[in-house]
Amino acid sequence: MIDYAVVGSGIGGSTIAAYLDAKGFETVLFEKEPYLGGCSSSFSHGGFLYNTGATTLVGYQEGHHVKSMFDAIGFVPDLILSDPSIVIVQNGKATPRYKNFEAFLSAVKQNYPHPKHDEFWSLVKQTGEQFYAVSGYYYSNRALFKKCVSLMSYLPLMVRFQRYLRTDAYRFIKDFYGEISREHMQFLEAQILIVAQAPSGKINFLTAALSLGYTFNETYYVFGGFSRLFDQMTSKMKDVRRKTEIKKIAKEADYYALHTSNETVYAKNVILNTTVYDSAKLFDNQRIKKYYETYEKLDNHQSSFMLYMTIKSEKKFQHHYQLIQNEPFVHTLSSAVFVSFSDPSDTLLCKDGYRSITASIHTDTRWWEEKETYNVKKNALKDALTKSICDMLDIKEEQIVHRFAATPKTFKRYINRSQLGGNAVTMENFLPKLPGNDTPIKGLYHVGDTVYAAQGWPGVMLGVENLRRLLYA
Repeated sequence: MIDYAVVGSGIGGSTIAAYLDAKGFETVLFEKEPYLGGCSSSFSHGGFLYNTGATTLVGYQEGHHVKSMFDAIGFVPDLILSDPSIVIVQNGKATPRYKNFEAFLSAVKQNYPHPKHDEFWSLVKQTGEQFYAVSGYYYSNRALFKKCVSLMSYLPLMVRFQRYLRTDAYRFIKDFYGEISREHMQFLEAQILIVAQAPSGKINFLTAALSLGYTFNETYYVFGGFSRLFDQMTSKMKDVRRKTEIKKIAKEADYYALHTSNETVYAKNVILNTTVYDSAKLFDNQRIKKYYETYEKLDNHQSSFMLYMTIKSEKKFQHHYQLIQNEPFVHTLSSAVFVSFSDPSDTLLCKDGYRSITASIHTDTRWWEEKETYNVKKNALKDALTKSICDMLDIKEEQIVHRFAATPKTFKRYINRSQLGGNAVTMENFLPKLPGNDTPIKGLYHVGDTVYAAQGWPGVMLGVENLRRLLYA
């Protein structure tokens, strides 16, 4: 009988599986698809390679959780530093988000003149530095007493940041700046949404400050695509089972029976890297089903529409852009599209002279359920995004050699989830209400962007660190 069965190879699943295996536990990692990474993977289409969704890696630096976990595994990723980490293009103005504070501040002052910039962005930067300097807190959801004890560990954070926890970010920003133009607010909102996965009016200012300030940390491009990173991270594992979907999990007295199409695997512990909203369907045990059904209401139906392109071009592009137009794109929740380019030196992801492009924008899963209008909507949005990207980044139509799109239904087919972006930490859905990395059921654990702590590499890895502590408690 194995020690740990990890179901799903996203950021959280692959990391905790590689860590437990490195520490000598008999661990099996299951992945439904042939490639690892889930919505942070990469894949082949039409003879070209693309990153599926996530295209940046943040937090690989001293004092941050990504670096800490990779070090614990003994894994050194193949990365290229991105600086600027992103270039924001709006109304013909390009604002590079440089890691260097003064360089960024100079650009933002030129494009969005306001006397409060020095004070505001200094606050954002200092808040991030202070937040990452605090340690020792953890979160347990195993029982009420353990939850209360773990919440006490947050007192230093709550005392230090109590002012920013009480007020929603939209109101805080408006009060701070006083007069602020619609264009300037869109500039801030677009950056907040892509990181926090929620608009400023639904989150506190601490979350917004961490979202706006992530570019002051080191941001990396992953050489060869994200699936290569996961392949390398798990390369020393003795048992990684691709193209193996877990159909059902049965809870026995002291172990779990995981059923695939071909066999049954027995494990003392199970770690799910599935969405918390959909996990109930894996079980027949009523206690487990009720636990996961409690969190189904957290599904906000938010997802992504993806546009993938390969272009033949020798033009120099940055790794990442956020392109903002005045009004939301058709069939989306946003006026901003996030666009990532392969590095010209990365001939593993895209051959010399070509660039692989992954573009994403927020949408609602429910808008893609009608069969009669599905293809019309998909093609309309694909064409609208293509035109906007080409116009704003000066790409000629004849340079496009391959192009296709993916909707929430596409993700549901391949990675068993249509909701993307995880469980946003909003004013209404704050810490005590979050599902944890442990559960009230002995031997059942969870990682990923729908449980503690949040989405993205830093958020998911904080949850992995948290689980590591809980397993050894």
